[in-house]
Amino acid sequence: MTEKVAVLVTDMVEDVELTSPKETLEKAGYEVVLIEKEADKKITGKKGTSFTIDASIDDVQPNDFVALLIPGGFSPDQLRADQRFVDFTKYFLENDLPLFAICHGPQLFIQTGLTNGRSMTSYLTVQADLAYAGADVKDEAVVIDHNLVTSRTPDDLPEFNQAILSLLTD
Repeated sequence: MTEKVAVLVTDMVEDVELTSPKETLEKAGYEVVLIEKEADKKITGKKGTSFTIDASIDDVQPNDFVALLIPGGFSPDQLRADQRFVDFTKYFLENDLPLFAICHGPQLFIQTGLTNGRSMTSYLTVQADLAYAGADVKDEAVVIDHNLVTSRTPDDLPEFNQAILSLLTD
């Protein structure tokens, strides 16, 4: 059975922050499952890419997945208003399971209440929010804290994707 990686995503995702890690994971043999409020829904990225949602948040359990990816853009800010997505993310943080977030992705972490003392990075405007929530924020391409991998911007995608693969294959 193919191991699955969950992706919490909705409209206005930063296109390449979804397509690049997704392609990297699929090349490595993982099944990437896009999760939103409803299955088969079409969402549109900030740059116009259309994505089809694979599963509804109501039809999946976090323990069905080996890892979670949260791409950036305006998607995470919308998802963090829905407790179902917060709880899904919280499961990975509480259990120290592989969790990958880039750009605005770590905004979802703030809602979990589990950022205190965790080392991470994000897009510049989110870094202060994370610091206020108690995170140890670093302005680096990739920050790894146990099984939590965070990154800043699309420019950091090569390092981010490498860190994802390294963590999953070690």
